[in-house]
Amino acid sequence: MAVNFIGVHEINGGLSADTAGYIEKCENIYNQRLAEAAEKIFLDSKERPLVLLSGPSGSGKTTSALRIGKRLRGHGKKVHIISMDNYFLPADAPSIGEIPLDENGKVDLESPMRMDIPLFSEHLEKLFRCEPIAVPKFSFRTQSRVFSEPLCRQKDEIIIIEVIHALNPHVTGDTDDFTNCVYVSVRTRIVLDDDTVLHPRTIRLMRRLCRDKLFRGRSAEDVFAMLPGVTRGEDLYIMPYKDRANFDIDTFLAYEPSVYSTMLLPELEKASETGCFGEDGGALLRTMRRLVPADEDNVPSDSLVREFIGGSSFSY
Repeated sequence: MAVNFIGVHEINGGLSADTAGYIEKCENIYNQRLAEAAEKIFLDSKERPLVLLSGPSGSGKTTSALRIGKRLRGHGKKVHIISMDNYFLPADAPSIGEIPLDENGKVDLESPMRMDIPLFSEHLEKLFRCEPIAVPKFSFRTQSRVFSEPLCRQKDEIIIIEVIHALNPHVTGDTDDFTNCVYVSVRTRIVLDDDTVLHPRTIRLMRRLCRDKLFRGRSAEDVFAMLPGVTRGEDLYIMPYKDRANFDIDTFLAYEPSVYSTMLLPELEKASETGCFGEDGGALLRTMRRLVPADEDNVPSDSLVREFIGGSSFSY
């Protein structure tokens, strides 16, 4: 996919001229990307009824999966969506000790070895063959499987499975003949007034800062402390496999940084005084200072942005 660029002046100009209209325009661009992917998935669904949707942290995987599923239902298809997070190994699993260590000698929490790969591979095969499975439900609080739900795909039904490791062949196995692979992430780069180009991961960082603050009780300092490990995991376990995707969706919405700046700027200004967030945080702060703020009341209830700021019409 080609890399797109957009200037801060263009974002500010669009929001200043017509906030609601500019937000609607941005949402329509993202909707069109989803519509094109859903149409192709629908046409391929007889031979490839399983969809593996991957992307790094903060890429908007869950909303993209839900929105694609909604469009496929509009085509008359029944769709089941499974989060691969439920295939994390319980803390007492015998193979939990096989998870590698990171460069600091700590358990590598980003490693695909945290997944119950044998069970997941077995379930993929059975779902394709329309055989019954019991989908595990994982509790991050207790690090255990709390229950399971029966599922048996019927002929002509589609399964969408979303998680960061969904394109890693070491996790999914040899499934190319019956799966469609979708990679979602931010691909657009923001250009500042001084011609500094903001890496797409900074947009994903904005999203994570909002989400973790609102829903996971983490401060900006906590998020920045975790960032090196998250980035390392993306480089090792996600980015090398993105070219396996049949569809590549840019989840960037041009107005979203202005919404996040309204929520984050005061906290980031304060955090900057501690020097806790390094180069990525500095670029993020410089960008937010230059943006025209946008009120979240203008964000549609089914927007991907709602995955990170709350108030969505979807259940996550």
